[in-house]
Amino acid sequence: MKPLSIALVAAGLAGASALSWALVAGGPGAASTLADLQVGKAAPGFRAADVNGRLVGLADFRGKTVVLEWSNPDCPTVKKHYESGNMQKTQAAAAAQGVVWLTINSSGEGNQGYMTPAQAKAFTARQQSRRTAYLLDPKGTVGRAYGARATPHMFVINPAGTLVYNGGIDDKPTTDPADIAGARNHVLAALAELKAGKPVSVPTSRAYGCAVKYG
Repeated sequence: MKPLSIALVAAGLAGASALSWALVAGGPGAASTLADLQVGKAAPGFRAADVNGRLVGLADFRGKTVVLEWSNPDCPTVKKHYESGNMQKTQAAAAAQGVVWLTINSSGEGNQGYMTPAQAKAFTARQQSRRTAYLLDPKGTVGRAYGARATPHMFVINPAGTLVYNGGIDDKPTTDPADIAGARNHVLAALAELKAGKPVSVPTSRAYGCAVKYG
């Protein structure tokens, strides 16, 4: 994997409240600072702290497919996918293929969903997820570099370090768990196509959910 040489170091967690289909990032002037990351370009490199304080970097997984999932534990859309078990099932399917899964929380301190590392460690222990790591980005450095606008906002990076998917987890932008059964899981579809050596047929979609609550 050949990430761009961007030094991004972060630690912490925060949140989001009302659903925002406009997906405008929270915080003064935050939206204007978000990157417009294009599919087909190199994914920005970063390093961020996990719940144990260990720095995790994109370069650590060079040569592997990586999924990035922006999350906020208090967002209704995030709850839809976790409380139904859909996100965990997606993570498990990815893990079975050897895919690295990094969940990132970019909410700023004082905002909904913010957690200290200790709080995040306790929270993630209860989730029974299959992610590789839960990363804390309270300054929003990583989130802004990727242009993360919603929770969940999903990115798929191929083994060469190229961004191949940017968007929502599926094509049902609601908070109703009943909609999951009939949804197209864009992340699983992208991973299946990568595994088969095919181009990702739906490389972008609207990331729906709560606006990321940048500080």
